[in-house]
Amino acid sequence: MNISHRWLQALVPGLRGSPKEIADRLAMYGAPVDEIVEVGAEISGVVIARVVDARRHPNADRLNLCQVDAGTGTLLNVVCGAPNVRAGSFYPFAPVGTSLPGGVTIRKAKIRGEESQGMLCSARELGLGREHEGILMLHGEFTPGESFIAALALDDARIVVDVTANRPDLLSHIGVARELAEKGEQDIVLPAFPGGRTISEPEIDRVERRGLVDGVTVSVEDAELCPRYMAAVIRGVTVGPSPEWLASRLRVIGQRPINNVVDATNYVLHELGQPLHAFDLAQLRGSEIIVRRAREAETVTTLDGVERKLTPEMLVIADGVSATAVAGVMGGGESEVTDNTRDLLIECAYFEPKQVRRTRRALGLSTDASYRYERGVDPTGMTRALARVVDLIVATAGGEVDPHWVDVQAATLEAPEVEVRLARVEQVLGRAFDADEIAALIEPLGFRIIDRGGDRVRVGVPGHRWFDVFGEIDVIEEIARRFGYDNFSQALTRARPSSVPDDAMLQLEDALRAWLVGHGLLESRTAAFAGIEEGDVELLLPLASTESRLRRAVLPGLLHRVEYNFTRGARDIRLFELGTAFAAGEKGRPPAETRRLSIAITGARAPEHWSGQVGTVDLWDLKGLLEEFAERYGLRIVPGDSGRIAGAREVLLEGELFELQADGVTVGLGGRIDPARIDAPAWAAPVYGLEIVLDEAWNERTHVYAPLPVHPAIEQDLALVVPDGTSAAAVSETIRDAGGALLESVDIFDLYRGTGLPEGTRSLAFRLRFRAADRTLTDKDAAKAVKRILQRLKDEYSIERRG
Repeated sequence: MNISHRWLQALVPGLRGSPKEIADRLAMYGAPVDEIVEVGAEISGVVIARVVDARRHPNADRLNLCQVDAGTGTLLNVVCGAPNVRAGSFYPFAPVGTSLPGGVTIRKAKIRGEESQGMLCSARELGLGREHEGILMLHGEFTPGESFIAALALDDARIVVDVTANRPDLLSHIGVARELAEKGEQDIVLPAFPGGRTISEPEIDRVERRGLVDGVTVSVEDAELCPRYMAAVIRGVTVGPSPEWLASRLRVIGQRPINNVVDATNYVLHELGQPLHAFDLAQLRGSEIIVRRAREAETVTTLDGVERKLTPEMLVIADGVSATAVAGVMGGGESEVTDNTRDLLIECAYFEPKQVRRTRRALGLSTDASYRYERGVDPTGMTRALARVVDLIVATAGGEVDPHWVDVQAATLEAPEVEVRLARVEQVLGRAFDADEIAALIEPLGFRIIDRGGDRVRVGVPGHRWFDVFGEIDVIEEIARRFGYDNFSQALTRARPSSVPDDAMLQLEDALRAWLVGHGLLESRTAAFAGIEEGDVELLLPLASTESRLRRAVLPGLLHRVEYNFTRGARDIRLFELGTAFAAGEKGRPPAETRRLSIAITGARAPEHWSGQVGTVDLWDLKGLLEEFAERYGLRIVPGDSGRIAGAREVLLEGELFELQADGVTVGLGGRIDPARIDAPAWAAPVYGLEIVLDEAWNERTHVYAPLPVHPAIEQDLALVVPDGTSAAAVSETIRDAGGALLESVDIFDLYRGTGLPEGTRSLAFRLRFRAADRTLTDKDAAKAVKRILQRLKDEYSIERRG
């Protein structure tokens, strides 16, 4: 939010402090300032000049040769290419030697044979806007040679406040002023407008659904989406440029002046935070305003000249024929205020925030009005805002105001009340506050103390805070803010840990984080955005074409981090990430989200050491991590030739995969990264990665306790002749399955290839441990189990016992 320092001082006459001091105070109140811009600092040498004569340049068709009175007593020759230069008009003028924003210094020059002794400036050249189609014509009477920034009150500072989404009350000058004023709203004054005149107090006709204002019928069909709608009529206005005090005030906060009517609505928007809209009354067909949902396939051409397709979920402002504005977002071109407009209907409404947000997103359109409506506009301040804009329009554009206004209150908006326990305030803040202290702190912000009954107070929430103050803790936060966080004692008081456990998924992630860091991996955090090839969920407003989707897996993004390290010469990379992956949801439903663990490793197995070679990581290092993971959470590892994890399987090399299963369902994949899927230099070692879909229920599997065995085990070594096409993992799994309940463990301890074995086979030796919990086993028990195992191996794989 851009705030003008002079504007704040006008609202709070007793406001003290430089822009920097004000920024520091706002930061302590929870509204940090991102930037302070001294608006006139870079154009101090610019003066106001009057163009005495303007004619075509004798040697150029698109240039003008002007004689300029800059208050020096001598007319200056200036070559100007702007199409809007007029004899007798006033413009900002940069004499020779003047410095402008961007480091430009004006010098005397010859242009097509004619000398130019300065420059007539546009708003963009002065850093006051983006308009560059013409020089900045000033409206009013000025003295040639007077300071441009002094005459237009541009000796101001723009304070850029970082406003969070829960504080829409700060999206206005009065909201910021309320925070800064010593007595809050009591110190705030809405100053009279230059050239204004006294307007009689209007008679407001409060109706439930349908009313009349100066011959125009106003009705609200959807009370849920528009609980309140006010309208006033002004006839006989003269639309034209705004006076310079108004135009300059808007330029200071980065707004482009348009005309006196539109500028008036923008002024009140930034002063009070209430969006308003002016309709050309002559363009409203049927002399009717209807607030309703859009009809099927209805369209409206908005003020930006774009035809928008509407849906029945959207709220529109319609006349007697069709939609003429998108409610809360943007007006329509057909009823736009132009130089020919004479009669106005001024709209001041409260639209339901969620509906405005949905409409704005669906149309891909964002405006100052929608930005405020979707966060929440004070429904109790509408009468003041409408009166303020009517006064300003009459002051700048003339006209007569119909004394009868309409206020359609289609739904009742009840002010919330919050009960605050004094004991709870002390418990949270560590300091006792009585009812009088609480009242002194929060009443300047607009809160009301309704009841002070004993050990608690009942607080009425003002309209501008309906959108972030809902319960007791919110009021306590206001007490703390206004008391000042620095004023609380730094002494440590009694405390107790919370009895509320962390979320189960957070517990799981904390444990995994500690485990992986213990293995020497570094945590990475990558953005969830991806290109079209790596994501399925399309973003409505992507930051870039390469980040137009939400990622379907975490591993591909982690591989980009590996590539980033490769380009900087890093060879040994051990990264992990705990992140979210997204899958397209059903129609009308949000995307499905899953938490994932992703790992990428490459390079040396350990740091170099004088004692010898450390080797590079390989598939078995990754499998070792998987085995640890599987053991921690009661999962199992199988050869990864059938399971699939969307987005991860695509980057892994076929034939070198491991699969992690939970209750027979694939929850993870790991293996070597396909070299074609990663941009690696020639010197880089192979990259290995895995991705696991996390389940918070695994926390319950992490601690499995069993009594120590009291009976001895029997161990049997089993050497098998295994075909080369059969994996050791498959053999081990079959042994476990066939061994029955007595088989405690299976470990492979030897591999042999060579003489004495049939061609195309190898020898694998397994150590089997048998144990019973309730008795001592005999050799006969073990032999029976081994016989059963050998039979299964022969039937399924044609595996025989060696020798």
